[in-house]
Amino acid sequence: MIASVRAQSRRPRVICHMMSSLDGRIVTDGWPQSEEGRRQYELVHESYEPDGWICGRVTMEQHFAQGLRSDAEVARQHHGPPREDFRAPGEHESFAFAVDASGKLAWEDGDIDGDHVVAILSERVSDEYLASLRERGVSYLLAGARDVDLPLALEKIGATFGVRTLMLEGGGRINGGMLRDGLIDEVSVLVAPVADGRMGTPTLFDDDGADVTPRRLALEAVERRADDVVWLRYRVEAAGASSAS
Repeated sequence: MIASVRAQSRRPRVICHMMSSLDGRIVTDGWPQSEEGRRQYELVHESYEPDGWICGRVTMEQHFAQGLRSDAEVARQHHGPPREDFRAPGEHESFAFAVDASGKLAWEDGDIDGDHVVAILSERVSDEYLASLRERGVSYLLAGARDVDLPLALEKIGATFGVRTLMLEGGGRINGGMLRDGLIDEVSVLVAPVADGRMGTPTLFDDDGADVTPRRLALEAVERRADDVVWLRYRVEAAGASSAS
């Protein structure tokens, strides 16, 4: 029965792909690394030949979006009937998905270095915001009443855009949320030869829920790469799985 349900699922295979310090921190600013060492992240990303990548709102705000909407704009919420998802016209071969429950991110257009931008929103965002996304050629998916329903969002990503391999490259919170919901199939970590030590910075997986359950990972491969970077690949085992005795 479980195999039958999984076969019918449209959600893509999800690889959580990150670079971390030896102590698990992921803010790379200030790390003593060579350019070749840093380049390993993109080289490994490309080796998966993914259809798209996904990040949370904070990562998108810091690196990719064109700013934030005002508090007054975000405060305008929709209270009417459900609305349709939107796929912008044109042919798109690769995608950048931004998880942004309340519609805080401002976009000038629907492109990030050749990847088509798709906003993943909750139903509460206003009609005005959706109209502005359509005008700028940004696609969007509505998933969840007030917070983004991650399982539903992934199903829609697969069904609407045909994405089969998706790289999760977010901050600790979205990574932790996806892990908690059992939505990660593989973890790909490039461990930099760096001991960070800065307290309060994000780690690979952060989850502030009251019922967080540690997950078992199965090591698939280890590879030493340039500048003493080590690439670790893990399969995420089913919840409750334990190592063989």
